[in-house]
Amino acid sequence: MSNLEDEAELVKKAIRVGSHYAAKRGYGYPEKHDSAKLKVEFVYRVLVEDKLIQPLAKDKISDPNMRRKLALWITKHLVKRPT
Repeated sequence: MSNLEDEAELVKKAIRVGSHYAAKRGYGYPEKHDSAKLKVEFVYRVLVEDKLIQPLAKDKISDPNMRRKLALWITKHLVKRPT
């Protein structure tokens, strides 16, 4: 598995976008005092529920794997702007 460049930044953006999406869909919004791990799991589960990402195998569900899925999801939705 190759490393994504700036994976931490991609995960932060995925949490922001995913949280906004979840709120619009009526799932609620993670609280500001929630841990990053909880926010990652919340957004991951919302995206899986709405079939926007393929779920991990039950034995592969972990924080690093969910972060990786979110980073991959957000990279597919980012628009590259010419520099």
